Amino acid sequence: MIIEQSKIDKFYDMLVAKDTRYEGVFYVGVKTTGILCRPTCPAKKPNKANCEFFETAQEAVLASYRPCKRCQPLSNPSNLSESVKQLVQAIEENPERKWTDKDFDELSISANTARRQFKKQFGMTFIEYARARRLGFAFHHIRNGAPIIDAQLEGGYESGNGFRDAFTRTMGTIPKNAKSLTILVSTWIETPLGSMVAIANEEALILLEFVDRRGLETEIETLRKKWHAAIIPGNQAIFSMLREELTAYFEGNLKSFQVPIAYKGSDFQQLVWQTLQTIPFGDTVSYSQLANKINNSKAFRAVARANGANQLSLIVPCHRVINSNGELGGYGGGLARKEWLLAHEKRS
Repeated sequence: MIIEQSKIDKFYDMLVAKDTRYEGVFYVGVKTTGILCRPTCPAKKPNKANCEFFETAQEAVLASYRPCKRCQPLSNPSNLSESVKQLVQAIEENPERKWTDKDFDELSISANTARRQFKKQFGMTFIEYARARRLGFAFHHIRNGAPIIDAQLEGGYESGNGFRDAFTRTMGTIPKNAKSLTILVSTWIETPLGSMVAIANEEALILLEFVDRRGLETEIETLRKKWHAAIIPGNQAIFSMLREELTAYFEGNLKSFQVPIAYKGSDFQQLVWQTLQTIPFGDTVSYSQLANKINNSKAFRAVARANGANQLSLIVPCHRVINSNGELGGYGGGLARKEWLLAHEKRS
């Protein structure tokens, strides 16, 4: 959710005041450390430019922030059930762990209880929450490149092993004696619609996705396998061009991206992705119309699957494909974003 500047100013004033009346009104993420806090956290208050505000815990977690050890924003005030508190603590003690329903037996908590209570409190299931936290650890390093020790100490953690393990699990390692391994570079980009992660090689952009896209962790793992690659945080000249073009796009001053791109997929998928790039700015087509464009009118379901497999959001404009009845259809970045993008392009 995009928060208006006037509300950001108000939230920051509340943050500085540390007034207990503001508990539950918002959460604040500190960009320089990746830490999530309550308004009354006793820690030194960051500069406004380093603050990112959220109205719900779900938004904060999906934006990759980890809860502060001092103010425990996801456990306090103490209106959470003991089961939820126990589960939150379990995740923070082992944030890189991949949880399954069977793991609840260790905590003597039923999977149904965990799913129901987490959904009520955070708007997501326990498994979704754990996945978001695991991704958050990996993406925090991409986001600002700060030394691990800084974020680790700020959050009250004694060890950075969890961070490194989570990053390695998500982004891949560089195997010893790997002669043909590709190195891809990742960066974090802030946009008016939320944070995005970009991955590129020296020649082209390979991935651009909103960080809260469902299944992003699996998507990155698939990308690593396709490219036989490890992914490291860093910078490429392509990222500077991408940031400039994204800024121009969101300001309504750019209708066609020129940043070089590359993708790997089946011949059919690549044909669909190439055809998507021919949809004019401000226009939409249906899945059936897109199938007709590739001279395969019966393949509209396969076209929809290929559309959903696109890894270059905005650049390859899969958001311009809608249902035949005029409804929005699906979108990996969320229907609210799709609606915003289509309205923005029509205005521009």
